[in-house]
Amino acid sequence: QVQLVESGGGLVQAGGSLTLSCAASGGTFSNYAMGWFRQAPGKEREFVATISWRAGSIYYTDSVKGRFTISRDNARNTVYLRMNSLKPEDTAVYYCAARSSIYPSASKDEYDYWGQGTQVTVSS
Repeated sequence: QVQLVESGGGLVQAGGSLTLSCAASGGTFSNYAMGWFRQAPGKEREFVATISWRAGSIYYTDSVKGRFTISRDNARNTVYLRMNSLKPEDTAVYYCAARSSIYPSASKDEYDYWGQGTQVTVSS
């Protein structure tokens, strides 16, 4: 059983930056592809970014390309999401997720473990 704990959310002005962290425990972290998803009020949970087990494959949703960077440190069992040039439409609860595969995926249905989420609010 893998436990995931996100941190780093908060309130930031438009144009600002935040870095989210997700610490994993209870499994062999390097065996899992990882993903970041987000859910705004009244909307479905949506894909943000995903990274393969050794970071050889990385994918982003179009709306964050060039602004967000996903990375991982397998020695620290942690995945990160660096968010630059934040916009009000980035406001959401951000979740990290682990997939029991070394291959990344943009589909939330293919992830097995989820964190509790961290709130990101971008003011205009």
